[in-house]
Amino acid sequence: MAIQRILVADDDESIRWVLSKALKKQGLNVDLAENGSQARNLARKRRYDLAILDIKMPGVHGLDLLKQFRADYPDTLIIIMTAEATMEHAVSAMKNGAYDYLTKPFDLTALDAIILKAEKAAELSGRIDHLKEELQEHYSFGRSIIGNSQPMQEIYKILGRVAGSDVTILVTGESGTGKELIARAIHINSQRLGSPFIALNCAAIPRELLETELFGHERGAFTGATERKTGKFEQADGGTLFLDEIGDMPLELQAKLLRVLQEKEITRTGGNQTLRVDVRIVAASNQNLASLVKEKRFREDLYYRLNVVPIKLPSLRERRDDIPVLTNFFLQKSKQDLDIEDKECNAETLDLFRSHGWPGNVRELENVIKRAALLSPNQVLTPADFPELLGVEIIQRQGDSLESLVAQKLENSLARINLQEMNNLYEMVLHQVERPLINIVLKKTRGNQIKTAEILGINRNTLRKKIKTLEIEVNRGS
Repeated sequence: MAIQRILVADDDESIRWVLSKALKKQGLNVDLAENGSQARNLARKRRYDLAILDIKMPGVHGLDLLKQFRADYPDTLIIIMTAEATMEHAVSAMKNGAYDYLTKPFDLTALDAIILKAEKAAELSGRIDHLKEELQEHYSFGRSIIGNSQPMQEIYKILGRVAGSDVTILVTGESGTGKELIARAIHINSQRLGSPFIALNCAAIPRELLETELFGHERGAFTGATERKTGKFEQADGGTLFLDEIGDMPLELQAKLLRVLQEKEITRTGGNQTLRVDVRIVAASNQNLASLVKEKRFREDLYYRLNVVPIKLPSLRERRDDIPVLTNFFLQKSKQDLDIEDKECNAETLDLFRSHGWPGNVRELENVIKRAALLSPNQVLTPADFPELLGVEIIQRQGDSLESLVAQKLENSLARINLQEMNNLYEMVLHQVERPLINIVLKKTRGNQIKTAEILGINRNTLRKKIKTLEIEVNRGS
């Protein structure tokens, strides 16, 4: 943004004349005020890119005028002039938001240098504002977070209510549902945009290193600590800290985290200095934290401190209506990221997507689409371009093993089950595999148990016991 209109306020007529002549020579529009009241009235009528204000003027004092301008016209850059080169004036001017400070008498080249620097600063500020707008547009709910289904509409409502506040948020949901995307969108649509967004996956850091990752450490705090390290809390100061997979945090560290959330203070490992931090917390987990609390694996007080606003993300199975729009979004994203031609999926492919279990949720959908878009020579993607999602016939035709098929189907089935509540999964899965296997072979042998036992490679008595235990009906000669 170029500086075009300047306000000069000084009770010295010669200063006003010199500055006006020099600035107009540069092609700038200049308005003059001989006191603070005039300057204030001019600022009410038009917008100024830059104001050059004398400290001592009749009526309104220059520093008071500076404060008023910063409050009412925050986009206007202010240069303060004074004939008294005191530290008090300089400190007061800069403390109250002046862009720069000039001591009279000053060389016009010094003023030119300041204005050039101010112009670059204004241009950079304009770019930052533009980038902020782009980020907010990109991460607006319904754009980066894709979906029009009823479950997603409910999520949007919650996000719209909480994004602008500083309330702590706990995001839960299966892996691949987009928990970090939600956290970023919350940050970018909050008042903390422009400050850091720092993410830490608690499950990806070894237990012995997680504390220093969070709080940092002083030099010499432990063997190998050759220099001071700032932790994620310090790095996120003023912004948002996203703690992913917080259910994997060790209990002893949970206690320290709770204290930080309560006191808003940290101490680096090996240090004595207490540091104030202003951080908004968004935590996430794919585990049931309430169950972990009952099992004494997660602190109850920390759970309630984090769970101020809970957001439970639906699995892709719970929002199948969003699959077509997600598919189109990922096809377009693949085109841009991979620099490939336009691709589309036919109706049969979308039907395949709707019927798949998607244990990896939206992340899995994105990956299979990206892989097919890159590898397939076809402009229209058909089910044959997604062998990993198809049934046994096509999978075997592609040369994959029966084990791969079983693993895929098993993964899809287990994605629908809360594993934390299971205690007999092994036996349950074995029974579900044994029953159809024995049924199929019995049908092939027309109910001949001797032949069936031989094919299965088990004793005939063992087969009889399994038929009874699994309640398998044997139709002889069928």
